[in-house]
Amino acid sequence: MIEIEAMFPVMVTSNLEPVKQFYETVFGFNAVFYDPKFYLHLVSPNTGAQLGFLLSNHESQPSFLHPIMSTEGYVISLEVKDAAKAYTEAKSLNLNFSMHIKEEAWGQIHFILQDPAGFHVDVVQHIETTKN
Repeated sequence: MIEIEAMFPVMVTSNLEPVKQFYETVFGFNAVFYDPKFYLHLVSPNTGAQLGFLLSNHESQPSFLHPIMSTEGYVISLEVKDAAKAYTEAKSLNLNFSMHIKEEAWGQIHFILQDPAGFHVDVVQHIETTKN
């Protein structure tokens, strides 16, 4: 068995700086590695959650990592304690909403933002469901 120590997605995009600013400003991530011509690695100081972003067409990467990723059918889920409070904060920051806040029957309150690379970020709070 291969034992892992961490897991994080690496998303290929065309411009790292606006992505870095978005995740640092909106969610408090820290850039633990940043080379604007290559790669951005973000870590949440509160939870240890990690995200990676790779600049497209970098010569050190295999060719299958050169194209920019499709943002369709892909979502980054970030769990919060209070989705309503996070939603109010997101609105005050004038962020790009893909879906406004709503409560789901399966036990979630969430909304979806779009980051500067076009990826969808599902900001979600898990809640108790009432069974009929």
